[in-house]
Amino acid sequence: MIIQLSAGQGPLECQFAVGKLFVALQKEFPDIELLSAKTGSRRNCYDSIQFQSKSDLSMLEGSIQWICQSPFRPGHKRKNWFVDISIIPKKEEVSGKQDFRIEKFHSGGNGGQHVNKSETGIRITHIPTGITVTSTEERSQYMNKQKAFKRIQKLLSDKEKTSQEKQTNLAWQEHNKIIRGNPVRIYEGMQFKPKKK
Repeated sequence: MIIQLSAGQGPLECQFAVGKLFVALQKEFPDIELLSAKTGSRRNCYDSIQFQSKSDLSMLEGSIQWICQSPFRPGHKRKNWFVDISIIPKKEEVSGKQDFRIEKFHSGGNGGQHVNKSETGIRITHIPTGITVTSTEERSQYMNKQKAFKRIQKLLSDKEKTSQEKQTNLAWQEHNKIIRGNPVRIYEGMQFKPKKK
């Protein structure tokens, strides 16, 4: 499960709360593995942090409220800061060299001694995605196989790129969406202690 903590468009205090929340969650769920962190404008401040965990953290999805006097702006009236927690879908894996089905078939065409007598056409299917390509242009089965593999690798590479872009876009959309109110958890003070509901 991939999780993103985000300050959204919040001020420096929200960026600071992202760092504090990540440390608190690491203590609570020791299997957390950091994937990426986008640093904020000061030390220990983060625009966003992405991590993964084998634990089911779906109960954390939503907003986290931190109640604390601003550590950066003494005398500032606001004491409530919010962080968004989002579950980011894993990108679709499309690799796997053993996941191909290769079929030979008779190539059609205009005349010639090889037509319909030898199986020179090649059809390759990538089983997990269902992507299929064929090659019949060459007279050699070996050459058709090489061409078909090049085509399918290009299609799989394009699919992988699209999947990565989709994951990045979803993460960015979540980064800009913080729902204030009805937080799933509340933390208090510089010690970032959980508030009992």
